[in-house]
Amino acid sequence: MAKSKAKKAKKAKKAKSSSGKGSGKGKSKPQPQITIVAENRKARHRYEIIDTLECGLMLMGSEVKSMREGKLSLDEAHIRAKDRELWLIGADIAHYNNAGMWNHDPRRPRKLLVHDREFDKFAARAPQQGLTLIPLRVYFNDRGLAKCVMALVKGKKLHDKRETMKQRDTQRGLQRAMRRGS
Repeated sequence: MAKSKAKKAKKAKKAKSSSGKGSGKGKSKPQPQITIVAENRKARHRYEIIDTLECGLMLMGSEVKSMREGKLSLDEAHIRAKDRELWLIGADIAHYNNAGMWNHDPRRPRKLLVHDREFDKFAARAPQQGLTLIPLRVYFNDRGLAKCVMALVKGKKLHDKRETMKQRDTQRGLQRAMRRGS
């Protein structure tokens, strides 16, 4: 009986210390873990980003396993709206070695999952205003679901690209001068 009381006391002590109330350090919630699979770095150079939206991806099993190995390319990818559905076109997910004959087609169109209100707000604006939908980033969220951040973008002209590069260079120079000065 003495052993069971000691065990209960230890459990109560552990529960109290792990709750964060007795420690006095004001612990915050842990940030959700995301694993970035691929990022479209050239998009920020080529386009002016107007709005972004997170959506789900409908994938096959071999595609998910290949993405977990980081074998995804968004270089030539874009998004098309067809019959009130969004499709990711041109994204290249490499074959998964252990899939055998059940492997997927690397360049097949993949359906993006969005709510109707998000589709109306986001995708319906693209053809009306001469804008384009492109994927910016694909990642796995903390629950292990594949997500895609897509953007409503407008193509930059050459002089806009030069202006952006000029601003970036001046910012870099200012940061360098601040580090040297202090």
